[in-house]
Amino acid sequence: MEWIVENKEWLFSGVAIAIPLAIIGWLFSGRGSKQVQNGGDRSTNIQVGRDLKIGDNKNDK
Repeated sequence: MEWIVENKEWLFSGVAIAIPLAIIGWLFSGRGSKQVQNGGDRSTNIQVGRDLKIGDNKNDK
């Protein structure tokens, strides 16, 4: 407890910088993760966020 009282100036100045940076990072992090898919007439569209496995591979267990 004594350490906090002695170092409150630099401790809370760091918090004053970290909180706004965390908020800014949170606001901008969600903007690039949207997927958009456009398809034409009579087309089959498959949109996958990660891996896509098609068919049966007998070597997989």
